[in-house]
Amino acid sequence: MKSRKALGLGLAVLLAAGGAILVAQIEGDRGIPPIASNGDFEIRGIEVNVTGDNPEDARAKGWREAQRKAWEKLWESNGSGGAAPGLDDGTIESMVSAVVVEREQVGPRRYIATLGVIFDRARMGERLGMTGARARSAPLLVIPVLYQGGVATVFETRTPWQKAWADYRTGNSAIDYVRPIGAGSDSLLLTAGQLDRRSRNWWRMILDEFGASDVLIPIARLEREFPGGPVQGTFTARYGPDNRFLGSFTLSAKSEAEVPKMLEQAIGQLDKIFSQALADGLLKPDPTLNMVTQIDQALIDQTMQKLGPAPVTMQAESVGDEPGEATAAPTAAATSTFTVQFATEDAAAVDAGMAAVRSVAGVKGASSTSIAIGGTSVMRVTYAGEMDALAAALRAQGWRVTVGAGALSIRK
Repeated sequence: MKSRKALGLGLAVLLAAGGAILVAQIEGDRGIPPIASNGDFEIRGIEVNVTGDNPEDARAKGWREAQRKAWEKLWESNGSGGAAPGLDDGTIESMVSAVVVEREQVGPRRYIATLGVIFDRARMGERLGMTGARARSAPLLVIPVLYQGGVATVFETRTPWQKAWADYRTGNSAIDYVRPIGAGSDSLLLTAGQLDRRSRNWWRMILDEFGASDVLIPIARLEREFPGGPVQGTFTARYGPDNRFLGSFTLSAKSEAEVPKMLEQAIGQLDKIFSQALADGLLKPDPTLNMVTQIDQALIDQTMQKLGPAPVTMQAESVGDEPGEATAAPTAAATSTFTVQFATEDAAAVDAGMAAVRSVAGVKGASSTSIAIGGTSVMRVTYAGEMDALAAALRAQGWRVTVGAGALSIRK
């Protein structure tokens, strides 16, 4: 697994070359840390409207009512069957770890609010008849894409879609979401353009960076009829490096103020789509993300066409002592030219690959013909010997070597 230190080194090299351009791309106020999800149960959107002797008494009554309603909803949502067992307020309160105030209005004797109630999983497990831990998916990286005003945004700026995912409590879900903060290099690595890339080497580097096995792509497209007016949202669930479609739906908000609530509801529905896909066996990690690099014959052919035919190496003759006598030069290993592909996650990997090949005995020259940071680069190697001997020498250095027709693919 690649570390952030390795990525930082690569960015440092690029900064040396690009200077202020890359600094400008990663600086600024961006990034929203996701809330911790410890597996507790959360019921949100509980509305209460109660009265009391004073503001404090009204709030206390409102919270107790919200806890009772949340207990009933939790029982129903977990498919326990029948009506929720009648529990006294003290018992329910002992199972509550927190009350989240979404909106509230406090009067002299009245309390109107929308609340969320978080139940402690350890205390609730026995009540709900749960045994053991809930099965979850492999870690899946979330790339939330927002389309509005004709522009696609991920982490380039702070967006309401990113905030909604950062605020989402994933403890109730069967999906193990990996949610990037969105600061620093995240805004360079995770962009809307990344979704069109198919290179498994590049995707593997991204997933290793965040400790994920595959990727989920929740897309929100917001269309406004007029400023401050109704907003219609189209939401799409996709997954995997091939950007495969899972499902889509639409929601609407009456005004701009209701957009956060609409996005929260959308994430709940997207989670159901992802969870159903997991149950149907669709969210298995893509096996091609962990395959050894294969020879890319199309890339080889394209590179060879640009370079033209390899130069022919002529063997010189030596003249003997007697007039008219010519003797052949001592037999030497034929010099051949091969194409070598090598994975280059960063600038340092380019230098390391070139240096490793040039250090092999018998290599007369090695020059890069195609450099792809974060992908597969290509070099042209002139070697005094057979390709199998070159492959064996590279394996002795610790490289994993794949042999193709006139080409090698190497990686650590």
